[in-house]
Amino acid sequence: MSSKPSTSHDIAQGLSLAIHEHRIAPGTKLGEDELAEIYGVSRTVVRAALQSLSHIQLVEIRRNKGARVASPSLAEAHEVFEARELLEPRIARSAAARANATDIALLERHIRDEHAALDASDPGRALYLSGLFHNEIARIADQATIAGFVETLVARSSLIIALYWRHERALCEKHAHHALVRALADKDEAQAEALMKSHLVDLHSALDLRERNWRAGSLKDALTQ
Repeated sequence: MSSKPSTSHDIAQGLSLAIHEHRIAPGTKLGEDELAEIYGVSRTVVRAALQSLSHIQLVEIRRNKGARVASPSLAEAHEVFEARELLEPRIARSAAARANATDIALLERHIRDEHAALDASDPGRALYLSGLFHNEIARIADQATIAGFVETLVARSSLIIALYWRHERALCEKHAHHALVRALADKDEAQAEALMKSHLVDLHSALDLRERNWRAGSLKDALTQ
């Protein structure tokens, strides 16, 4: 890096990018002292950065054990996407029957913000916004119990995407969300269901979900590239 960041936001952004680019392996220990030395800041600033990453489930913080890059199992990764493929197409069908102009405008804003984050090389925010898009569709469907399940699954899958993406398409194919919104706006229930199913299958297949031997390299080297 050409200059060291001085805020917790900058440090969180740097760590997030390193995780997404696989420069830091899942399970890597993120020691506060080491990060404070790398970035030239206090442990308090580092701790705030790690807390923000834990909120989006990229980092796990355990009492008396510190922080590590989160590492969902491959079995969990498959189960999460299989569950989404079962639930969300039906949710999309229900949303198509209920969506109003305000709902459509909100979804379109999510898409614009998501693409802006990708254009700004901020994949962590893009993942967050993509997840919100799917959660909003569940809200529009007005099925609170299922929406709660979807929200949990989306949170876990965002982390899985971050760790196992094979290429940027795994953050959500650029036009998939646009097509979904068009189907919702047209109240085309069958098309909304089919598009959501296809979208999630494509997203699942875009991940490299194979057993791999992650090598815990130098944290300093990974963050100063």
